[in-house]
Amino acid sequence: MDALSDFFIRIKNGYRAKRATVIVPHSKLKAEVARVLQSRGYIGEIEKKGRKVRKFLELELRYPNGEPALESVKLISKPSRKLYMKKGEIRPIRQGFGLLVISTSRGIMSGEEARKAGLGGMAIAEIW
Repeated sequence: MDALSDFFIRIKNGYRAKRATVIVPHSKLKAEVARVLQSRGYIGEIEKKGRKVRKFLELELRYPNGEPALESVKLISKPSRKLYMKKGEIRPIRQGFGLLVISTSRGIMSGEEARKAGLGGMAIAEIW
């Protein structure tokens, strides 16, 4: 199974079950995607726990006004199909209320940050 799809599925299931926190296996890619989600307010605190091989991330889920902060996720790039976007192809998601997570040469960032920096890259997911 794809590691990023598992990451997003665990977060979505945590919101549906009204959990306070979600535990996901650690990787540098997942930690960077979680950092982007945290900067846009989709999740709260991120804690890296465990040692050596058994590292994991504990993500705090946010419920502003009693509703889940993250409604849905659409994976764009998959292991079988990678989708790359040029800087001019990056558009706002859901009229600016969503988030595009993109992997650029300068790391993982939101679509808005990539557009401002004049960078393109591999589109990972749309989140709203």
